[in-house]
Amino acid sequence: MAADLTNIVKAYDVRGVVPDEWDEPLAELFGAAFVEVTGATAIVIGHDMRPSSPGLSAAFARGAAARGVDVTLIGLCSTDQLYYASGELNLPGAMFTASHNPAQYNGIKLCRAGAAPVGQDTGLSRIRELAEQWTDEGAPAVAAGTVPGTITEQDTLAGYAAHLTGLVDLTAIRPLKVVVDAGNGMGGHTVPTVFEGLPLDLVPMYFELDGTFPNHEANPLDPKNIVDLQARVLAEGADLGIAFDGDADRCFIVDERGEAVSPSAITALVAARELARNGGKGTVIHNLITSWSVPEVVREHGGTPVRTRVGHSFIKEEMAKTGAIFGGEHSAHYYFKDFWNADTGMLAALHVLAALGGQQDTLSSLVSSYDRYKGSGEINSTVADQAARVAEIKDIYGAREDVTLDELDGLTVSSTDWWLNVRASNTEPLLRLNVEARDAATLAKTRDEVLALIRKI
Repeated sequence: MAADLTNIVKAYDVRGVVPDEWDEPLAELFGAAFVEVTGATAIVIGHDMRPSSPGLSAAFARGAAARGVDVTLIGLCSTDQLYYASGELNLPGAMFTASHNPAQYNGIKLCRAGAAPVGQDTGLSRIRELAEQWTDEGAPAVAAGTVPGTITEQDTLAGYAAHLTGLVDLTAIRPLKVVVDAGNGMGGHTVPTVFEGLPLDLVPMYFELDGTFPNHEANPLDPKNIVDLQARVLAEGADLGIAFDGDADRCFIVDERGEAVSPSAITALVAARELARNGGKGTVIHNLITSWSVPEVVREHGGTPVRTRVGHSFIKEEMAKTGAIFGGEHSAHYYFKDFWNADTGMLAALHVLAALGGQQDTLSSLVSSYDRYKGSGEINSTVADQAARVAEIKDIYGAREDVTLDELDGLTVSSTDWWLNVRASNTEPLLRLNVEARDAATLAKTRDEVLALIRKI
């Protein structure tokens, strides 16, 4: 039977269980296919702390070097540190990580030179096709006379830290006590270097690199995984808490009361700061399920908000097209023009520290002006025929006079006092619902009404 890698080659990356779904021989083929598709003469590779990451990344390097490509290994790093290396060295890159997935998983996030994303439409499908073909037939022989590429090591952590701290001035902030939960992920590697010398009293949690995640999943989007951080912030009397996911490209913020701060509020806060840095001008990208607060704040600070579909490839594409200075998503991915349009949770965290430390109010008070509405968060429902259910919701709401509909990504229904979005999962039989309203009662009424339709209650 011919090889079929569609189960592990996703929309934006490679991801699957090791060694059941993929292994080092396949990683070597991916390395060869990556340089074939990109035409690279040199690449950079990094990896996270998962037990399988060193072997998989080394195999990928062998596959690339065998085809004459010089390889720079930066070793243990966060995903945004790999993006930094790709941008600074102007090389295509490969990051070995499965982000917040459980320990048995691993994956590869790929980019072209300058951290430009590689997704299904920009080379990933062709990489999959080649790897499938070579799994069946064997990789083609290297052209006669090809000299194998060199494999060298380079430490980029200090350069990464200097680049980020050069973008946000923290020298004059008041001293802050900050609890950081690295979740045994790569934040434990990057935070000490980035925060070194800053006026911060750092309380570290789970900084030991451990890809088996002994304390909790490294997925702060799930509320149960920030419970430890919330408790520690209160116990320490800290000014704020920061949680990073496994590959430390996303950050989540907890205020001094131990309450989670909405990523939409962080998007609005950082957008205001980035617009101020750019003379009150610039485009800011936000996906369609961020809060109404985001485009409002952007306009109030002189900027132009642009709404996109959910997903980092759409954000990055729009960033490049519009020359946007910043972009944010509800999932706590934050993108910066000054970071090659790539996402970096660390830079967003530095902006929060600078904003908080530059005035005397608490974080909850500071972000209140950026968090103006009531949101449901994402609610998932198992639905066998998602398309039929969305069509039914469209018919019901479309018959009303007080709403507008759009289908940029799933179905968005908007009214004067609320909006809702229903989107089908690409990989599971799920419908994802997000609702926002001007007050809690309207939120509850709208949420329950549409959930009854989704779940046929």
